[in-house]
Amino acid sequence: MRINPQLLEKIRESLSSVLPITAIVLLLSITAVPLTPGTLVLFLFGAVLLIVGLGVFTLGVDLSMTPMGSGIGVYMSRSRHMAVPLAAAFVLGVIITVAEPDLTVLAQQVEAIPSTVLILTVAAGVGAFLVIALMRVMLKIPLSRLLVGFYLVVFALALFAPRDFIPVSFDSGGVTTGPITVPFIMALGVGLASVRSDKNSTSDSFGLVALCSIGPILSVLILGICYSPDSAMYTPAALPDIATTRDAAAEFAAAMPHYAREVLVSMVPICAMFLLFQLMTRRFKRKQLLRIVSGLVYTYVGLVCFLTGVNVGFMSAGQLIGASIAQGERPFLLIPIGMLMGYFIVAAEPAVHVLIKQVEEVSMGSISQTSMRQALSIGVALSVGIAMLRVLTGISILWFLVPGYAVSLALTFFVPQLFTGVAFDSGGVASGPMTATFLLPFAMGACAEVPGSNLMTDAFGLVALVAMTPLVTIQLMGLAGRLRRKLATGALHAEMARVRDCVYYYDFEEGGV
Repeated sequence: MRINPQLLEKIRESLSSVLPITAIVLLLSITAVPLTPGTLVLFLFGAVLLIVGLGVFTLGVDLSMTPMGSGIGVYMSRSRHMAVPLAAAFVLGVIITVAEPDLTVLAQQVEAIPSTVLILTVAAGVGAFLVIALMRVMLKIPLSRLLVGFYLVVFALALFAPRDFIPVSFDSGGVTTGPITVPFIMALGVGLASVRSDKNSTSDSFGLVALCSIGPILSVLILGICYSPDSAMYTPAALPDIATTRDAAAEFAAAMPHYAREVLVSMVPICAMFLLFQLMTRRFKRKQLLRIVSGLVYTYVGLVCFLTGVNVGFMSAGQLIGASIAQGERPFLLIPIGMLMGYFIVAAEPAVHVLIKQVEEVSMGSISQTSMRQALSIGVALSVGIAMLRVLTGISILWFLVPGYAVSLALTFFVPQLFTGVAFDSGGVASGPMTATFLLPFAMGACAEVPGSNLMTDAFGLVALVAMTPLVTIQLMGLAGRLRRKLATGALHAEMARVRDCVYYYDFEEGGV
């Protein structure tokens, strides 16, 4: 049986992405942070599922989500009656958010507000801001203006929200942009902007994920103000008892049907919308449809494997590593070890692979995958370092979010628009399932062992920080590129002027000009 060469290439790429974080955990387990054999076996099994699942998923996205989203975006941009497409976008935003597995996990952890109320509130925020994002592309409104306006509202509301709900509200902006919704929404933006021929069409293809991440933050802040709960309690997950490799395999076998149902529920709304779109427009031919269907199968199988591996294999390892370091004689090691893991773990986020590839294609190679990956890794490393500092000291998250967003919003006026859209989209993409199931348990395990710490205020907020720092690092990359081009242009003009002077002097010596 001949294996698809594209699939082999994707698996090789995922191997290079997952291998570094696997090697770091293995090294820690035999040096500073000994892990129990059961936890280590779960982690290794999970790493194998991650490698296979990530490779299959990224191939599936290339075959299905990207052409689906782009095709629907092109149709919406050419529609004469925008009310129906915008209404469909709102409904789609609500449905895909309700089906997002990470949001359900977050809602169950916030016991002071009923899960259904929290999920529906966040879903309404995503739906409303998806409509705003689409209208921005159609009306050619600069992204920076909307970002500045809405984040001013966010921080104004944060002054009145309960202290325990501020980290949770910012975290909700990260968990709602999941590995299924992000590729579809990004492709939708590319399709919307592709029919335009103005100079800003390329930059306007990004920014949908950025705006969709603001809606949940606003909605949860408003919900916290309206409910005015005394606290938001959190109950950590119990660690499985693993004695043999058979027990480890049984854990994965028992969990896989659960994640298979979750992924199916998440994909059904997008598939239903695409089916309705195809029946109405007949845009895709038979061969294209078969390709998309096969891509959806790849996407489904890959994401089930990935989520099973990361939730079962990585969560317990992250929690134990964090707790072990915090219990040790040098708890300050949480900061450098957390930064090291954050630097490498972002490469294993499924949606990151989709983002950096799409950025390189849309920018026609001016923003390479290597530079994007480097900027994201630096940003996530900084965010995890800050999160560990907060665990150890209890510093309020607002002391980092307010200046961080102030700098990122100020940079929007100095960098090319393309970098602004890419940077703010990257924030939602970087805070994916790897962050929620490894880095967040790492912070919670550490926080549980630090005397006087509060899980809700000190551990929560890590996702929010992971979503914030790439906004700065990627825009700084764009600013550095602009300065380099300016210096190179200045040097070229100076050289041309020198050559002209030399020619003039030569002609004059020979007998005049």
